[in-house]
Amino acid sequence: MSTELLVHEDRLFPSDPGVRALARDLYAGVRDLPLISPHGHTNPAWFAENEAFPDPATLFIQPDHYLFRMLYSQGYRLEDLGIPRLDGGAVETDTRKIWRIFADNYFLFRGTPSRMWFDHALSFVFGIDKGLSPETADEIYDTVEEKLAKPEFRPRALFDRFNIEVIATTEPPNDDLRHHDAIKASDWGGRVITAFRPDPVVDPEFAGFADNVGKLGALTGENTRTWPGYLAALRQRRAYFMERGATSTDHGHPSALTADLSKADCEVLFAKVLTRDHTAAEAEIFRAQMLTEMAAMSLDDGLVLQIHPGSLRNHNKTLFETFGRDMGADIPMQTDYVNALKPLLDRFGNEPGLSIILFTLDETAYSRELATLAGHYPTVKLGPAWWFYDSPEGMLRYRRAVTETAGFYNTVGFNDDTRAFLSIPARHDVARRIDCRFLAELVAEHRLGEAEAAEVAHDLAYRLAKSAYKL
Repeated sequence: MSTELLVHEDRLFPSDPGVRALARDLYAGVRDLPLISPHGHTNPAWFAENEAFPDPATLFIQPDHYLFRMLYSQGYRLEDLGIPRLDGGAVETDTRKIWRIFADNYFLFRGTPSRMWFDHALSFVFGIDKGLSPETADEIYDTVEEKLAKPEFRPRALFDRFNIEVIATTEPPNDDLRHHDAIKASDWGGRVITAFRPDPVVDPEFAGFADNVGKLGALTGENTRTWPGYLAALRQRRAYFMERGATSTDHGHPSALTADLSKADCEVLFAKVLTRDHTAAEAEIFRAQMLTEMAAMSLDDGLVLQIHPGSLRNHNKTLFETFGRDMGADIPMQTDYVNALKPLLDRFGNEPGLSIILFTLDETAYSRELATLAGHYPTVKLGPAWWFYDSPEGMLRYRRAVTETAGFYNTVGFNDDTRAFLSIPARHDVARRIDCRFLAELVAEHRLGEAEAAEVAHDLAYRLAKSAYKL
């Protein structure tokens, strides 16, 4: 069963020859721009230690839930793919065997963005000219493994080769950020910054919440059993993150709900969630209040506030209990923004010093809610098509749904939001091709001039993300 690499020079461009020619010209002007990666989850230890990646399966498959969730959906156990169990139980350790499972089932990825990202990496990173299949599995494994041992395939060298101008990792408040300190102290010039992800200490339903809050107090010297001390500790950690390059916070709440409670009500609620004497509704109100508190802190310290709600995380209870978080079982939900964000926007929506970037997993909200909010409030911008919509069709639907109301300049370009390091150039390339396709259609319909389209293409690929994230 042979498989060809999907790396045609005209991939994702329109089939109409005239519009395709316009898209080609626009893409030629942005294809080699530096990559701005302001929202992601790569491991900072890769860049701090600069050790060789161990093997193809560990590099490609195990960090990428897009890949292993597909295999899981077809009946493969995560143990078969070498995913570590929380209890330390036995899992497959033969990485070549794991790779062969992936190759045997590569046909499952036909029509998916993962197929394009993977083929891009094989071709453009490793110089491979054959598609992955059962027949080529061992040959490709050997080629990738051999190249990974070379200095030019270590994390810092790849970072430079990918033309990454800046990349943000994402860490929780209690992280000591030692890897970021090591990067800063090294003689390497790559810019790797952190982002402040407070979920473990602001979500009462996060595993270990009360203990995490206690550790936050021990780390900062603040009394985090009191409401004022808790807020002071969060401000202190935000400053610590900013010293290591952070320009944004990152909030993965189940909903976009915000609240604006009195100080007295906050103190009562905080005491309840600390003692675990709270209902699910009270946990939701506490998260809602904390989004407003984070907005207040962002107004003071300038950190960009990212809100990406709408995921019922760890939906598969058995996987969560066996393997932990982020096992490909986060499922999108219907999400309200207009009513949910109103308390926060009533208080801060007109503040020129605050920047809020909204994401969604509910694309029905694009034109109805998100485009209209971003098209009005000076504080609000729209993040790119995210996660399950980080795909050719998802990106096109996003542009078509929001542009007429929000325009291009109330959006923030593209970010790759990935743990899979080798997919970063491929993801940006897909986004640039799709944006150029969309712009070419506008030019062909005489809704945009060619010179304007070229400028917008540059903005979407580079300038908007750099500006929105204060980079």
